[in-house]
Amino acid sequence: MELTQNPSVLELVRKTAELTTPKEIVWIDGSEAQLDSLRKIAVETGELIKLNEEKLPGCYLNRSDINDVARVEGRTFICSRTREEAGPTNNWMDPDEMKAKLHEILRCAMAGRTMYVIPYSMGVIGSPFAKYGIEITDSIYVVLNMAIMTRIGTKVLEALGDSSDVILGVHSKAKLDPENRYIVHFPEENKIVSVNSNYGGNVLQGKKCFSLRIASELGRREGWLAEHMLILGIENPQGETKYLAAAFPSACGKTNLAMLIPPEVYRKKGYKVWCVGDDIAWLRVGPDGQLYAVNPENGFFGVAPGTNEKSNPNALASTRKNTIFTNVVHNLDNNTVWWEGLDKNPPKNAVDWKGRPWDGTTATEKGAHPNSRFTAPAINCPCISKEFENPQGVPISAIVFGGRRAKTAPLVYQARDWEHGVFMGSIMASETT
Repeated sequence: MELTQNPSVLELVRKTAELTTPKEIVWIDGSEAQLDSLRKIAVETGELIKLNEEKLPGCYLNRSDINDVARVEGRTFICSRTREEAGPTNNWMDPDEMKAKLHEILRCAMAGRTMYVIPYSMGVIGSPFAKYGIEITDSIYVVLNMAIMTRIGTKVLEALGDSSDVILGVHSKAKLDPENRYIVHFPEENKIVSVNSNYGGNVLQGKKCFSLRIASELGRREGWLAEHMLILGIENPQGETKYLAAAFPSACGKTNLAMLIPPEVYRKKGYKVWCVGDDIAWLRVGPDGQLYAVNPENGFFGVAPGTNEKSNPNALASTRKNTIFTNVVHNLDNNTVWWEGLDKNPPKNAVDWKGRPWDGTTATEKGAHPNSRFTAPAINCPCISKEFENPQGVPISAIVFGGRRAKTAPLVYQARDWEHGVFMGSIMASETT
């Protein structure tokens, strides 16, 4: 049954169904009952493995195809009207040429499969920052991950109403063919299409596709910024909290900083750190002239290897319930998960990320893929900020740019003014990632 009369959404659903020929169409209402029935189906088909309910309540393990384990920047395109508008660092193809290619891949791609229609919100539903999207997919993995990473369901459609201000997305696993894998953005049309992948950032369209790539174009049109930045609050002993945003390249510790536990000397004095977001910040100037930021996401899509009680206890705690693990080790002795860097006790009786028997005490190959992931609700994080759901966002007092240095020269330095800061931020790089 259709959950909306929105003409833009209904046209997308009709056209996609005609092209991909699914056996049925299911609208995602966001209810726990519906999500639970989808989890049961995924367990029956083997797409998900239910983990130990006592040790990891509500948690599941997923294994992606072995050729489909990371974001594919080389297959990611910005199909703006002109090559120049795509920017100097993005892949571009003529929009009509790309549409013809995608049309052939999507033709009958969902035959025999269920087509799911996911209404989702980036940001708190109904807030001034919120932006709404529809992702059509043939993957239960996508539905269940989007239910963690974004706010989904009928409330989104109610907030959207008849508005055409919606990002329209189509995803199909198709044949999981790496030679025809495409993650494509049509910025002028507010459209996203991804095919032949069923992994993370390629297919969870709210993640990089919407909240960074399409949102950058929305921000350019509307006068705000979509940035690859964490947001954290630092509370002093007097109870005052200041917020900062920070941008680092991948694998430089954004999540670790976002969930920082203050060093003991500061902790004893009463300092606290609060996580607002670990990956994406939408920034805009408020009516008072102050810069405000929101985290448009609702969960964490974190790298598992190296996450442990010492490196990031708050991130580890976030994965203790209602989490989906992708491409980690399955410990058969207690039906839990393991990855390199979790602890020094690898399981002996286990299955690796490729689905093969694995003994961590003698193995020569890693059990978890280096880019294995956890999708965890932000609400699980012990240091989640009480401002996490604030529809106005938090006021930003500082912006940090960082990277991995080969040597400390100097380790930290401060910009003299805004122009100097923009210049320094633009030349930051990562020497050892």
